[in-house]
Amino acid sequence: MQSYWFGDFGDGRCILFTGDINAFIDRIQSVVTHMDSYVPPDWKQAVVCGACQDRHQYLAKLHDICMAAAERSIREQYSKKDAELLQMVRTLDEIDTVINLLSEKAAEWYLIRHPSFSRKYRRTPSHALVKTMHDKSKGALGKVAGEIEQLGITRTILAKEVSARANDVIPNTSALIGGLVAARLMSNAGGLLPLSRLPASAIQVLGARTALFSHLKTRSPCPKHGIIFQHRRVHNAPRNVRGKVARVLAGKLAIAARLDYFRGTADPGFLESAQNRIDGVGRESGP
Repeated sequence: MQSYWFGDFGDGRCILFTGDINAFIDRIQSVVTHMDSYVPPDWKQAVVCGACQDRHQYLAKLHDICMAAAERSIREQYSKKDAELLQMVRTLDEIDTVINLLSEKAAEWYLIRHPSFSRKYRRTPSHALVKTMHDKSKGALGKVAGEIEQLGITRTILAKEVSARANDVIPNTSALIGGLVAARLMSNAGGLLPLSRLPASAIQVLGARTALFSHLKTRSPCPKHGIIFQHRRVHNAPRNVRGKVARVLAGKLAIAARLDYFRGTADPGFLESAQNRIDGVGRESGP
């Protein structure tokens, strides 16, 4: 017999399925159909079963069930523990983009007013330049510089909250590479579940999309690291062993992501062994 949302139909007989709308959603999600023998449902079969009286009623019931199923799916997605963290880190990245863009435009504006400052411009840190523009500029430019400073303060507060939230949501991953980097890694993967499914080789280059596509297209050197380069163990490592450090770190992160998804709590034994293995890479590769 063929199983449909309204019941089981076959050999001219039909077993009507009954229940509330949640029961129908559960049935839709649990029905398994082999496509080699699948026969698409016909509203007339639903009439024979007694699920509806005509085609209009059939479509109306199916519409209500599908809408309820979509609402449940959305509710489940937003109830996951990583949902808010994803939005937080993506907002943080957007704020960084806005700050960098506004700082660049404001600096170009300021240099028109003060051409003599151009020699110092390249050597001045961004936040110091913004403060200088705010203190020494009047009118709209000073106002824009002040807004950039305020946005920078907001960015700092949000970064601290992202790091703290990551320590709760992905404790093992955060313990290995820090809350902020761990949150960016998870965001780039699309969530905790997608991250937990990635192999170590993918985690190693996660975030190096441009370099990876360039390697595939032009046969340029393959990237050795992506987002994990932000972690001190990678970017402070000697260049000749940086790739190995990134590879070992990615392997431990793959395990950490699985622990975070399936257990949700920090594993001190794993973290200690992982830290020792990562710290020992440089010594193993030394002269």
